[in-house]
Amino acid sequence: MVVSRGRNPSAGEILTQLVQAKDLRDRVLITLGLLLLVRLGIYIPVPGIDRQAFQAFAAQGGSLLGFLDIFTGGGISALGVFALGILPFINASIIIQLLTSALPQLEDLQKNEGEAGRRKIAQYTRYVALGWGLFQSIVFALILRPYALPGTPDLVFVVQTAIALVTGSMVVMWLSEVITERGIGQGASLVIYLNIVATLPRALGSTIELAQTGGREAVGGIVVLVAVFLITIVGIVCVEEGSRRIPIVSAKRQVGGAGISARQSYLSLKLNAGGVMPIIFASAVVFLPLQIANFSKNPTLIQVASFLSPNSSTPWVYALLFFGLIIGFSFFYATLTVRPVDVASNLKRGGVAIPGVRPGSATTAYLTGIQNRLTLLGALFLGAVAIVPSAVESATRVQTFQGLGATSLLILVGVAIQTAKQLQTAVISQRYEGMVRQ
Repeated sequence: MVVSRGRNPSAGEILTQLVQAKDLRDRVLITLGLLLLVRLGIYIPVPGIDRQAFQAFAAQGGSLLGFLDIFTGGGISALGVFALGILPFINASIIIQLLTSALPQLEDLQKNEGEAGRRKIAQYTRYVALGWGLFQSIVFALILRPYALPGTPDLVFVVQTAIALVTGSMVVMWLSEVITERGIGQGASLVIYLNIVATLPRALGSTIELAQTGGREAVGGIVVLVAVFLITIVGIVCVEEGSRRIPIVSAKRQVGGAGISARQSYLSLKLNAGGVMPIIFASAVVFLPLQIANFSKNPTLIQVASFLSPNSSTPWVYALLFFGLIIGFSFFYATLTVRPVDVASNLKRGGVAIPGVRPGSATTAYLTGIQNRLTLLGALFLGAVAIVPSAVESATRVQTFQGLGATSLLILVGVAIQTAKQLQTAVISQRYEGMVRQ
């Protein structure tokens, strides 16, 4: 097969390489096999629980339970040993990322210790995931205690349930790391992607049933909702791929007796630097008062929390609060991922400058202004994506896709783009290996 060095591989070339290249084929098979194992673990039941009683509770368990159930692929409602899934590891990664920005020791490990430092941070993340997973398992076991089978002592039930859940979570974390090392794509992201995709057949089946039984009004609402979802997906792709390319020029250098002329390249700043994290943080903050009120059984707290609920009589209050939190967390997360001071310092240290901008503090101010404008545009888009699909669902009264909101769409599109790029990179690597052998 004749291929071009200067273009991305086509679908035909990718399929050909998957068939012919043993290393690439093995990586894909390892990824698919381990993802299948993750799904099977969800259906291994946690012992000693009255499932029918718990599923009745889960059906009316509130937004947070449904929100978490999406990311575990139905594991929480199914009460499998992989019920917590990859959530403790994701939470631990967020905690470590925040601590890295706050603690100089962790920041030094990340920046100056190279691969050894990154391995230490990865090990710390595993320890935090174990501790956080144990805490979540105990809380979940206490929630499940009223649904234990008769004759099981409370302490025994809590201990055995917590051990089963935290062990399953650690197994999922290990499988995701194996996928990252020996498969294709980022393991934790693919596990979440798989769990979200696993809920789609049920949503599609409910939608088809509604179209068959709901009449013309229901069909019209479904068409409008699907159109909004498709437009949202296109917008997400554009924003995820969008970036601001800032031209940078390296100074002319003297190597030996020859001079190397200045070279121009680009510094790329992403339009949506925070990805899906601002929506996740905002969702957690919005749902937290409602869950605290439900657990406390305090009438005053329940009344205040229900006022901020999306199902209240004033949903615009929830929408404004959610929108404002997304914008705030977008700026907060952007400051963690991109630091103009560090970028300007690295450029100056490497003899690289932005044309028309003085090195040092002027470069920092220039990059800060650009980052703030990009973050504002990305935050406004995230806020619109988070609110518009839910508003359309309420207007059309089509609730079959409830739970598959902005967070799920962003994860699906982002992980698909990331995995496709890694697969293309692997195919290009195989292409050049073939050219070298020839």
